[in-house]
Amino acid sequence: MSGDFASLDTIAAIATPPGFGGIGIVRVSGPESLSIAGKLFQSARPDFSGFKPHRLHHGIFSDASGAALDDVLAVYMPKPRSYTGEDVVEIHCHGGPAVVGLVLEAILESGARTAGPGEFTLRAYLNGRMDLTQAEAVAEMIAAPTKAGLTLAQAKLNGALGRKITGLRQTLEDLRVRLCVAVDFPEDEAEVLSPEEFTDGVDQVMTQAAALLQNFEQNKCWSHGVSAVLAGQVNAGKSSLFNALLGRKRALVADAPGTTRDYLEESLNLDGLLVRLADTAGLRDTKDAIELAGVEMSSDLTAKADLVLLVVDRAVVLSDADLRFAKDLGPEKTLAVLNKSDLAPANPNPETALRAAGLETISVSAKTGAGLEDLTRRVRARILERKGASKKGPDPATPVPNLRQSQALQKALEELGALKQDIQDHIPYDLLGVRLETACAVLSEITGEISSQHVLDAVFGRFCIGK
Repeated sequence: MSGDFASLDTIAAIATPPGFGGIGIVRVSGPESLSIAGKLFQSARPDFSGFKPHRLHHGIFSDASGAALDDVLAVYMPKPRSYTGEDVVEIHCHGGPAVVGLVLEAILESGARTAGPGEFTLRAYLNGRMDLTQAEAVAEMIAAPTKAGLTLAQAKLNGALGRKITGLRQTLEDLRVRLCVAVDFPEDEAEVLSPEEFTDGVDQVMTQAAALLQNFEQNKCWSHGVSAVLAGQVNAGKSSLFNALLGRKRALVADAPGTTRDYLEESLNLDGLLVRLADTAGLRDTKDAIELAGVEMSSDLTAKADLVLLVVDRAVVLSDADLRFAKDLGPEKTLAVLNKSDLAPANPNPETALRAAGLETISVSAKTGAGLEDLTRRVRARILERKGASKKGPDPATPVPNLRQSQALQKALEELGALKQDIQDHIPYDLLGVRLETACAVLSEITGEISSQHVLDAVFGRFCIGK
């Protein structure tokens, strides 16, 4: 988003996804919106006397030469009661790429310019229709992979996080006022801010900011998703299990060991939790350069995974190498999956040794589907347990910051921690105001009350054009 935003511009963009659909929407915002619509739209009603606000009007949309383009519905939303806070017109036409493109082209030829990524929402923010946390929530709602992610975004869109941050900043601003009084009128004992009161006020904000950061850590699995890796020796049935969990053939399966030499990744929605499931190359000793690269990649993915599904062929005796690998993984983030439960277990049963190593085990059959529902439930539960997240999903009433907001909160916490130490070290009050002012400014960046062009570019540059 460029820094040369001009409120007098009228902007236009296609607001619906590219491709074919029943409806396509072209959105126009700015002072010339109504004038442009009046030139290009002809109502189907002979008694049409002009656009009535917030009402759909049926008619023909034409280009500047008067050639009809499509049978459309048009709606006019006057400022300030519109999404952007400006005059807005939307043209609802048929959803083919050609007709939507021609409608947009006609609007641009009539005086509008193409909107940049997120420029409609940027205008809503600049016109006071929402704070920056709400603007970011718009993009998060669009990108939400599951209902749980949507719940988190909706909580912020309703202003819960913005109000929380504003409350914290107001507490610090009150301390700043009392600090100034204490510096300017040190003889006025009634107004003096004692070190104990100062520390208590800082502690109050730090506690609440830390709680917001904890919300982020506990709930980012719902918005960002998690990773699970199928690991184990060759021919244990990892690819078959991968396909069975997806419900379709995605990985090549063959009787010959070592079929998977790279890794495949697909997403699973486990009751609102987005899991990126990776099928990796089987572990083996090899001198083949390609196979070795695949094994090394598998080890790297396993190390970074939120949960490792150690796939073991229960019909084959567990080897020393398998057991060492299981022990190296450790029980904290490993779930041992005993595949081929449709076959008789080996003697001794691999499950005995795996449990002795402290691993949780579950038996499944990728071939028959037995145990797959239990496996997906355990995968979901184990990951949420590790993340400290509720199995019921995120609380709609709990404000959860995103990564940018969390980084700002962490910066504010560090500044307040240093301020608290300065108070304890009896640093003069006139010097303490600098740290207090910095912490307030950082919190203001979260809500956008103070925001650099760099921050706005980073936030709105991630938006799609048309929103």
